[in-house]
Amino acid sequence: MRNPYVLSAVLAAVLSGCASAPSGSETAPARTEVCRASNEQEIAALFDRWNRSLQTGDPHQVVANYADRSILLPTVSNQPRLTAAEKEDYFHHFLENKPVGKIDSRTIEMGCNTAVDAGLYTFTFGATGAQVKARYTYTYRWDGKQWLITSHHSSAMPEKN
Repeated sequence: MRNPYVLSAVLAAVLSGCASAPSGSETAPARTEVCRASNEQEIAALFDRWNRSLQTGDPHQVVANYADRSILLPTVSNQPRLTAAEKEDYFHHFLENKPVGKIDSRTIEMGCNTAVDAGLYTFTFGATGAQVKARYTYTYRWDGKQWLITSHHSSAMPEKN
């Protein structure tokens, strides 16, 4: 079983650009990447962009928020979605219920051309009025033109209040 504290430390090191050189290496290769300046407000707005794309009802517009090489681990499906077609299939069904998301709490971590937005959100489904509280994690990468989702994990809260 993986230690979540070690995983968190590794993720923090990668995001901060402070990952150490591979074992046996005297020095790490020179970093040539230019880091795009950003802030928490810009990263928080990426959820709003994604949420607005849900309101279009068009799965293709939702999937446009995701990088080509990305993974979606959705709230109401057991199947990981890796390809654009798999993500569109998921959102085609998810959008039928007219979901609207609202952030309840979040933590944002930023690195060089990467960011993580994790927390709790609630979806209200306009088709039924039902609400689903869930945990989420979005990881983003700046592709030189825009921020794109590289991973999106969402899971319904396991405990009932």
